[in-house]
Formats: sequence, structure tokens, C-alpha cells
Amino acid sequence: MTDPCLAYIAQGKLHLQRDGVPQTVESAFGRSLRDRAIQIHNRHAWKAQGRGAQYMRGMLWAGAAHDPSEFRIAVTSVTRGRNPGEVLYTLETDEISGVFALDATGFEQRLFHTADFRVQDIDVHPDGAAIAVSVHHTNGTANVAVLNMDGTDFTEVSEGDSFDRAPRWVPGSSRRLIFQSAGAGRDAGGRFSQFGPFAVHQLDLESGEISCLAEDAKFDLLGPQMSGDGALYYIRRPYASGQPAINVFGAVTDMALLPFRLLFAVFQFFNFFSVKYTGRPLATSGGAAKKTQDVKRMMVWGNLIDAEHAAREDGLGEQDAPSMVPSSWQLVRQSPDGKEVLAKSVLSFHIATDGSVVYTNGSAVHWIRAKGERATRILMGAMIEQVAAL
Repeated sequence: MTDPCLAYIAQGKLHLQRDGVPQTVESAFGRSLRDRAIQIHNRHAWKAQGRGAQYMRGMLWAGAAHDPSEFRIAVTSVTRGRNPGEVLYTLETDEISGVFALDATGFEQRLFHTADFRVQDIDVHPDGAAIAVSVHHTNGTANVAVLNMDGTDFTEVSEGDSFDRAPRWVPGSSRRLIFQSAGAGRDAGGRFSQFGPFAVHQLDLESGEISCLAEDAKFDLLGPQMSGDGALYYIRRPYASGQPAINVFGAVTDMALLPFRLLFAVFQFFNFFSVKYTGRPLATSGGAAKKTQDVKRMMVWGNLIDAEHAAREDGLGEQDAPSMVPSSWQLVRQSPDGKEVLAKSVLSFHIATDGSVVYTNGSAVHWIRAKGERATRILMGAMIEQVAAL
């Protein structure tokens, strides 16, 4: 059995591997936006030179010129298309987000784009007629949405004060979706405090009925997918509430440092949203900026991944392909017979059309050919964020 054809995202770039040959794909649409940014930059370059610079320097509305080399273009999710060799993906820049299709010849088609919100977590219905995505709003919530394959009839199908992500179509001809969902916790004043643990929900688009397929108060259940035999797969990781226990012995020190920690927390709060929605940190000078950008590249499922810590924790794992996530991130198969852990240190996975499973630990891609078989490594790379079997 030959290795499956793959699409994967690493450091915001789309990669394809067919017949063992890797290829990096550059979006023609993204390239056109960058070229336009360069043209605009060159057209206004005089403002930073000679008398033009002196004139503009005193004007409050002038602002700092953007370096076109820092123009952000990031592929945020990928899946197989409806036709052989076709790939669908979501892409975003600082200003817009959209859905794109790339056929087997390398021709890119823009299906949908908007500047009002971010679209991610793409999946195609088995009959090829519809697409599901997650919609990320600037208020911190996210909903599931569907649209036709030609990009028309974009409709949000989930709502509420929650964070709904990673929609996947249920195999078959029905119009059912499974997705991960976490409710937003708020204080007595209605202010957001934290999200609860992610559970797996199912939505029947015909009836509008929503049901819970899996939940655990101690774990987040992420990236759910269902196989043709009805088994449910997901990544299970320990749930962190974000509410640390109080250290009684350090109370005096905490009180003394409270003003500084408060200022730092406020800065980090705004810096997080700046990185998430614009791709740029608030601190933009020297090594601090580079460090923040490196951390940003390790943001997975809404969390900042400490890859170095995970690599130390995975000391008994693959030395040449250390995991970016700890062993507590487990790929689980849930069926009427019970739950089974298929792999540990799993960052992303995808069920192929033949029922086999590919997954990544962030540094390598592994393949589980059939139930009960051991996984084999089929690819190595740096900071692999998502993988899809084509």
C-alpha cells in the first residue's frame, strides 16, 4: 500500500505531498495582494525621504509606513476537495479572509472572501455540494457556517455565547455536522472570564436539532471527525480553566507585585488579540518582537504551545521529530464498544476516504493504515499545524 497523498500547513504555508514529492504552494490571490502592497509602498516612498519626510513627520495622521515584506498571508485550514487532486483551504491576511480551491493542475479559484470576520476550519460535504467553516468574530465568539460550493448562500448555522469550531460533515447523504463547542463563562457583571471545556456536538441542519455526542469536565475534546462506520474520533487534552490555585505563602509578594502584574496582564491581553486577529504583536522592536512572533506560530486550538517544554516531556519519543504538544494530547476513537487511545502527542489528524488515519505531532506525520496496526511515519517537517489526507 502506497503512502497517502497529503496536504498540510506549516508556519502558515500550504504544502502538498503527492507520490512522495513535497511541494510548497503559494496562493496567487495572496501574491497579488502582496504585489499591490509593494506598489502602494513604492508609490508613497517619497513621504519617508527628503522634504517629503519632513512634511509628513509633523502630521499626526500620517502614521508609520508598513513594510510590504511583512505583509501577512497565512493559510489557516485545509481539506480535500470534491474532485480528485483538489484541495480547499482558508486563507487570511491582516484585512481579509477567504475560502479557496486549488485543482489538480494548480489553478486557484476564490470561492468566498470577506473583511467582516475570519473563516477557518474548512470541510467539504461528501456529495461535494456544500462547505462548512467556522466563523471567528472580533468579540471573541465563533460560530459554524455553511455555504455552497460556488461560494454563495453563506449562512451561520450555530449561535449563542460560545466558541464553536472545527465543523466536520457526518459521512452519508444527510446534512449533519459535528463540531467542538465551549460555552463562555461570565462574571456577575456579564464580563467574559473564560471558556468552559470543549465538548463534541452534532447539528442536524434539516431539523435544527443539536445533541451532545461526547463531553468530559476534565478534558477538551477537539477536532471531532466521524468515520464511515459511525465511530467518533477526537483529540482529548486536559482542560485548563485558567484559574490557578492561590499560594498562601506568596500572598505578601503577590500584593507587592500586583500593580506591575496588572499592567503586564493588560498588555498581554491586548497583545494576544493583536496577534490573533492581525498576526502582529504590539511589541515590534528588537528581540522581543521576534520572540512574540515565534510564540504566535505555535498557537494551536486557541492556545500558545510551549514546544520546548513538550519536547522535553516527550524525551522518550522521536528524537529527530520531537512533539510540539505533550503526550496528554491523545487521539481517541469512541464507539459503542468504548473508548480507545490510538496515539499520543497528537496536534492534528484526518480520516482518509479509505478509513485510515493520518496525524501529526507538529514535527512529523504518521499514518495508521488500519485498526489495530501501529502507526508509521511518512513525513517530517517543521511546525506542522494541520494535516489532511487527500
